[in-house]
Amino acid sequence: MNRSRHMVSLGLAGAALLALTQAPAAHAADTAPAPVTCPAPLAEKAACYTGQDDNGAYYAIAIPHRWNHRLVVHSHGGPDLGDESDPERSVGDLERWQVMVDQGYAWAGSSYRRGGYGTRMAATDTENLRRLFTEEFGTPRRTYLHGQSWGGDVAAKTIEMYGGAHGPYDGALLTNGVLGGGSRGYDYRVDLRVVYQYYCQNLPRPSEPQYPLWQGLRPTSTLTTTGMRARLRECTGYDLPSGERTALQQRNLDDILAVTKVPERTLESHLRFSVFTFRDIVHKRLGDRNPFTNVGVRYSGSHDDEALNAGVERFTADPTAERDLSYDSDLTGKVRIPVLTLHAIDDPTAFVEHEAAYRDTLAGAHRDRHLVQTFTDEHEHSGLSTSEYANSITALDRWVRGGDRPTPRSVAASCAAFDRTYGTGCFYEPEFRPSSYASRVEPRPGGRTWPAMTSAQEKAWSRVDGVGIAP
Repeated sequence: MNRSRHMVSLGLAGAALLALTQAPAAHAADTAPAPVTCPAPLAEKAACYTGQDDNGAYYAIAIPHRWNHRLVVHSHGGPDLGDESDPERSVGDLERWQVMVDQGYAWAGSSYRRGGYGTRMAATDTENLRRLFTEEFGTPRRTYLHGQSWGGDVAAKTIEMYGGAHGPYDGALLTNGVLGGGSRGYDYRVDLRVVYQYYCQNLPRPSEPQYPLWQGLRPTSTLTTTGMRARLRECTGYDLPSGERTALQQRNLDDILAVTKVPERTLESHLRFSVFTFRDIVHKRLGDRNPFTNVGVRYSGSHDDEALNAGVERFTADPTAERDLSYDSDLTGKVRIPVLTLHAIDDPTAFVEHEAAYRDTLAGAHRDRHLVQTFTDEHEHSGLSTSEYANSITALDRWVRGGDRPTPRSVAASCAAFDRTYGTGCFYEPEFRPSSYASRVEPRPGGRTWPAMTSAQEKAWSRVDGVGIAP
């Protein structure tokens, strides 16, 4: 380890993520990793460090005392909203994923240089941190990516941007990943946004300034998440016992859930995304251009589908905005390293059908030989069994080192050994295969065609300001 050197500049050609007229974010001065106290369960097992890279992204690093000389670089989910990098995010992620350190892997996680959407930006910050780790602590024998939730999309994009056959990454673990990409991965939230407004008429209220719903929320609105929850409760009584809801609230709730197929327990979080994160995508990242469409979608499952389809708001995407969102976050399937996925069948946030979308993407690129997908009979999004996480990273490591591609059944069989240590259960369903993405999310009729980028636009994407998702 070279603890005497300061961090070298790690400015990479990353994604330029908004209109070029917007000034780039100010970058912080780079700081060398500083020793800090590890989370309590790791205090006797590892050395921990935090710092901030030259793009302003805070990070956390942990190296176990008995290091196996393998590194896990973590891409977190969200995206969190805000203009600055959150110094607490990477520390919290370390505590959450300490099982990797417990298994002997060094761990490094970035908070990204800012909040808000930007998959290529986050992928660049992930790669920046890997380079930083190598500069400060030496090159690991193996380096793995781990992406959770939206971080699954970030990690998958990092593979495609930096993970060639002879690149720095040896394999990737994607857990409960949002793998459908931005251009279609949020269609069900587009549908939720318009269906909710049809029934509730309170976001915005008739007395408030009106705006197209693809904006999520008008840019100058002061509505808070607490205020949004109050409006959701007013319309549906979503967080009340069923006996305390009015008849109209119950019917509104039943219709919204039936039409959108959003689980009741995550209705609030999905609506929050379709309001606040959509505003971030549209206003801050795409210069107020609309990347979403619902023209031609036939909504069904309500008590009156004819009235719903006649009255729901419709809009057509700006092709350049849709193209830019796709370029930023859609996946090409051009994978050259082993990728293992782990997904809860009843994930209420990133539906398991995202895995079908990813499988089809790799198959379309003739790279599905690099993919093994595993599924569990679990019902959460943010956290699965610790035994399964330990088993998954070990299965990936064995695949990389030995070259023998595992099967869902072999991965399931190896979990019991880890469960003897962690005791959190093994819930694999080796025979499960998810249905197509279109079986869960209404497809947009007619397909999508986008104008090609000019050479100037392609060059603009190589800027390192990271302040949006498209030139």
